[in-house]
Amino acid sequence: MSESWNKKEREKKKQKERKDKAEKMQDRKENAKKGNFDDMIAYLDENGNLSSTPPDPRKRVEVKLEDIQIGVPEYVPPTEEELTHKGKVTFFNNEKGFGFIKDLQSQQSLFVHANNLTAPIKENDKVSFEIEMGQRGPMAVNVKIIN
Repeated sequence: MSESWNKKEREKKKQKERKDKAEKMQDRKENAKKGNFDDMIAYLDENGNLSSTPPDPRKRVEVKLEDIQIGVPEYVPPTEEELTHKGKVTFFNNEKGFGFIKDLQSQQSLFVHANNLTAPIKENDKVSFEIEMGQRGPMAVNVKIIN
């Protein structure tokens, strides 16, 4: 069977596209300039940013081998003073049995529930307490009034 005119045209078009592609590839190979090794190197400056110029050796900081920590430091349990915080009662609702204490050191507002009190408290009382994680975040427990 003979090929139709349309089939011949498609075949010519494919041949032309292959030829053009081969020429482009050859042209790219001939005109491609290879970068030298120095152009490919990137340096870190003292601020941690990438730079094409090497850093100033005078600004280099020497680090002692002993100062480098690899791994997790050993756990040291906190002392009683570190666990106990002092604060001021900013709000307390006796009917509903909850309130808030502002930590004097970190200025963090902590939730307190009536079940975590050792004695009844009221607003503006100075208290000592410990912090535990509750369902909705940190909360004050073992709350005691201090004078």
